[in-house]
Amino acid sequence: MIIHLDLDCFFVSAERTRIPELMGKPVVVCKSGDSKIFSTHDSESVMTESVGGFNGLMQHKKAFHGFDQNAWKREFLDEKSRVHGIVIAKSYEAKKYGIKTGTSLHDALAMCPKLLIIPSDHLFYQLLSTKLRAFLETKIPILEQYSIDEFWGDLKGWVKEEQTHAFMASLQQEILEKFDLPISIGASSSKWIAKLATDFRKPYGLTLVPKNEIASFVSLMPIATFPGIGRVLQKKFESYGIATLGEVLEHAKLVLTWGTIGKDLIARISGADNEPVVTKRDRRSIGISRNFHVIHNREEVLRRAIILSRHLSYTIAKLDLHPTTYYLYLRYENGISSKSSQTLDRSFSEGMYREWVVQMVASLDTHPHYGVLHLGLALSNFITPMQTKTFSLLYAESDEKSKRLSEKLTKLRDKYGADIIRSGAEKQENGAD
Repeated sequence: MIIHLDLDCFFVSAERTRIPELMGKPVVVCKSGDSKIFSTHDSESVMTESVGGFNGLMQHKKAFHGFDQNAWKREFLDEKSRVHGIVIAKSYEAKKYGIKTGTSLHDALAMCPKLLIIPSDHLFYQLLSTKLRAFLETKIPILEQYSIDEFWGDLKGWVKEEQTHAFMASLQQEILEKFDLPISIGASSSKWIAKLATDFRKPYGLTLVPKNEIASFVSLMPIATFPGIGRVLQKKFESYGIATLGEVLEHAKLVLTWGTIGKDLIARISGADNEPVVTKRDRRSIGISRNFHVIHNREEVLRRAIILSRHLSYTIAKLDLHPTTYYLYLRYENGISSKSSQTLDRSFSEGMYREWVVQMVASLDTHPHYGVLHLGLALSNFITPMQTKTFSLLYAESDEKSKRLSEKLTKLRDKYGADIIRSGAEKQENGAD
């Protein structure tokens, strides 16, 4: 059997482990722009282990002084008392008011005036997730972390099938007692049916779907409930009058004509995908991005891009990765975006990467009259022992010097923090207008 574990409203549950008075109340965890990363003042940051999904590895420390019901105002009210920020997690009590992940904090307060608001503390969540994973690895020999709050485990040869439900119940209770975290667990013969089983009964649910019951289990479920079926596929199914997962299997011949997507979907819904639980995956890309209030001053936009490049370079150095493809993304206040990627035959270093970012910001900024509110950087196509690359001799000498300098910078940052050494362009914070 394969089990899937999903922490119930994890960020809220994590806050409740240290703020018991949040129990049973409508609570949201919210996030706004990251003000610390762009500050000219040094701040303490920590490189964490990967917890899957889109969670960054570099996190800033936040002091915790207990719960202050009005503390959120310092982060989510601007100088004109306007509310900003978005909901990234909500309690089940808040969900009853129609609050969803992605709801603006302004709208959430209108829906529930008595809402309790917690500014996000991602370092705390990631460290808690890492502790839970270490515990689960003592209980499940083959464990895959899918995201910060989701795991798959392969019980084959470890727990007898007839003992699976008892194992799930014991594990659920032990996690609650040890970590004070509620978790839902599903199990089946395949990964995606196990995940569907978890979603079927939340919060704090246990659902076991034997292989011979998969067809009946999925038969009446709306297609939107299945992981990976997004809006595009939903509309495609609707055009054929297909509304449930059972009907998808009934029309398998049609879906199989859709190529790889159709074949994978039929295999997953029928529980015949045979996808293994993978303890470690090769990293395909790594990035960093930030939203912020609209900035018209291009010097400030460039300063922030350079800061992001420094943090990403340090992360790359710590992970000992060697990227060859570089990506940069700008989004403007009117919704227009500008993006580009390049594959370079050069040895990566912080200095070389900073130069590339400076050049790309200048070339991509094709709408200078609009303010910028988002920057995103990413690196991919990593060189591995099995996938070598020949670098250009034109830059070989300068790149080698720059790489040695990067190695020295990494050692200093390991000892004194990521902000101990900055480029001159980072020092002066420029106005937003």
